Amino acid sequence: MGQSFLRGKGPAVVAHRGASEVSPEHTLAAYRRAVEAGADGLECDIRLTSDGHLVCVHDRRIERTSNGRGVLSTMSLEELKSFDWGSWKNPWAELDDEAELPSPDLLTVLTLDELLATVRDAGRPLELAIETKHPTRYAGLVERRLVEALDRYGWAHPKVGTESPVRVMSFSWLSLRRLRVMAPGLRTVLLMDRVPLRFRDGSLPTGVSCAGPSLELVTAHPEYVDRAHKHGHQVYVWTVNDAPDVHHCRDIGVDAIISDHPEAALRTLAEPPSPPLPSFTFPPKRRTRRQA
Repeated sequence: MGQSFLRGKGPAVVAHRGASEVSPEHTLAAYRRAVEAGADGLECDIRLTSDGHLVCVHDRRIERTSNGRGVLSTMSLEELKSFDWGSWKNPWAELDDEAELPSPDLLTVLTLDELLATVRDAGRPLELAIETKHPTRYAGLVERRLVEALDRYGWAHPKVGTESPVRVMSFSWLSLRRLRVMAPGLRTVLLMDRVPLRFRDGSLPTGVSCAGPSLELVTAHPEYVDRAHKHGHQVYVWTVNDAPDVHHCRDIGVDAIISDHPEAALRTLAEPPSPPLPSFTFPPKRRTRRQA
């Protein structure tokens, strides 16, 4: 399956929108916390602003995670920077003397370029899983801007013998197909909440590197992981937060789990696997005269 930044034993832990269980998602505060916790990778969603900047935001509209209103793609980066992207997570923090209050500059909208710099400057190998959000009014321009951004770090077209720390994920086959044309050396992950019939043997569309099934999918069909591995594909599972689910993913051999709480997931993975339950063989039941 090729060289990887993933850990050798057990699944790697990728921080979903940063350490988003404890910090506002997609903020620099959330990503720094994930790095400090020891996450193996970071995950983000990207959207394109009206003036051509890629920012790390999940939703089409900005109401849920900021104090602004409206559709992100109609706003400039300057407009988005004017909003508060952190207070929603803990609206009563200012009234709590013991609450941690990150610096306001860590809670503004985060550009992809700022996140790429965070990965570059982490001081250790760190993967970055970038999800393209579709449909969008900008269609293929998202992928073009993404490749341009990665090229500035030398990560869109890695040199022979090296590997980009970036994986691009999407539910859209078309998005991954565009990336294959523009940057064939980039590894890609097809996200799935169900497996199309023709790919249930573990194969994937041409050019896709990894499978990205949901936790619900691999819980219902754990055998899918082995099928994907037999076709040479790594398996990234989303979104894995509870300890029993972390154990399940480890037991079925997934390569990476995407979690809102990377610190807790790493702690769970550090625990030794539970020993198998003993098996018992019962002697055959004696037949009485009445049963004969």
